[in-house]
Amino acid sequence: MLRMEPAPRGQGPAPVARLVRCADGPEPGPVTAYVERELPPGGISAYRAARGGGARSFVLWADEHRRERLATLVTVSAAGGVATYQVLGAHGELIGTVVREKAFWGRGLRTRWTVTPAGGREAVGLKGRILWWGVWWLLVPLQTLIVVLSLLGGDGDAARGPRRIVWRAGREAPLEFRSKDDALLVHAQGYDRRLAAALLAVVRTFDSPLLGTEWDDTKD
Repeated sequence: MLRMEPAPRGQGPAPVARLVRCADGPEPGPVTAYVERELPPGGISAYRAARGGGARSFVLWADEHRRERLATLVTVSAAGGVATYQVLGAHGELIGTVVREKAFWGRGLRTRWTVTPAGGREAVGLKGRILWWGVWWLLVPLQTLIVVLSLLGGDGDAARGPRRIVWRAGREAPLEFRSKDDALLVHAQGYDRRLAAALLAVVRTFDSPLLGTEWDDTKD
């Protein structure tokens, strides 16, 4: 199970503010990677402008002081509601590819995430279940009240649409994103944790605005 969380702070601000932690049970496990966005030449403003069209770029570090780069996620293309990302290793080798097809733009009514490890089988995941999306749309006239009550409850969770994703490759389900605890479960043995951590990080950049600012969309 991989979870993304703020990095602990000491006397001063941590050089890298986010980390992905791996755990096999309820107890916190070791850190898989420290994550931060990689800014283009135009800096923060250029990054935030490009992300509106689906572009993303960030680095996975082995430590919070950026001494060793584990992987990099880069945008290959982002247009027409479809964004393609590559996850590259420390020496530029391809670890895997992630494709996001926005709901109503791509091949269905739900957002489609396709993950393909280098040399492996692609796995396709659809955001949310049809049943729960049906319930969600039936409640559209009540959304304003739901949003207010949810935010008063402290987390905005009830106001979000369905977010669970199960990736399937044939009869297997190698990956699963659970919305309740924002965790990515890796069911496949030997799955590259760098690719899994990058997938979790990019999925979390598409959180609902009701939760506040997504981790990569800050102004500083």
